Parts: sequence; C-alpha cells; structure tokens
Amino acid sequence: MRISTKGRYALRLMIDLACRSGSAPVSLKDVAERQDISLKYLEQIVGLLSKAGYVRSARGPQGGYRLARAPENYTVGEILRLTEGNLAPVACLEDPENLCERCSQCGTVDFWSGLYTVINQYIDRFTLADLVAAERRKEQK
Repeated sequence: MRISTKGRYALRLMIDLACRSGSAPVSLKDVAERQDISLKYLEQIVGLLSKAGYVRSARGPQGGYRLARAPENYTVGEILRLTEGNLAPVACLEDPENLCERCSQCGTVDFWSGLYTVINQYIDRFTLADLVAAERRKEQK
C-alpha cells in the first residue's frame, strides 16, 4: 500500500483548515502557499472533500474553505479512504466478500487480511485533531 500525493495533500489541507478553524474561511491560495502545493491540485482535492461534505465553501472576496465538522470528528482513515479509495493491500480484499477462487486454499489470505485489519485500526485511531496537535508540537520546537 502506498498513499499518493492526493491522500497526503488532502491531510495537509485538512490540517491547515483545522489550525484556522473558528476564523474566517481560509483561502485556497493561502493554503497552497503555506503547504507548498500547486493551487490547481488543491482545487481538485478540495472539490472531492467538498462533495463528500468534509469542507464547506464561502464565495466572495473574503471567501474560502472551512471544515464542516470539528477536527476531532474526522478520522485519518475516512480522509484517506475518500482520497485513495480502498486501502486493501491485495486485490482480493477490496470487496466486502472475498471472491477469489483460491481463497479457501490460499496460505497468504489470512496474513493479508490481518495486515488490512491493522492498517484500518491504525488510521482510524487518529483524528484530524491529533494531527493538528502533532503539528503544533513540532512548531513549538
């Protein structure tokens, strides 16, 4: 499993918005400058986040984006699944039911299934608020 720039940048965008929650909407141009991410790429990512209801937009000269929920109400897992799709380490685990014809005799399926469980437990254990706190700790050093 490899997380693409889309997933990584979506997390950075959400952290940036969370750090500025409670204030005026955040300009995507400002986020692009702070995060050193292409504005065009951020526009694609924010479109996906907006469509899913993770962020809200405000139009006009003072417009921008803000989180739709409190940072503690987003898990890293839900953000990554939205941007990356299924995070299964092998194709046979991508569907709710394993339809692989070799599943019953496969010596590796339990290993891959266990890895998938650990991945999901790990990414669902952390919230956006946790990542904001980690970023603020690093800024203080």
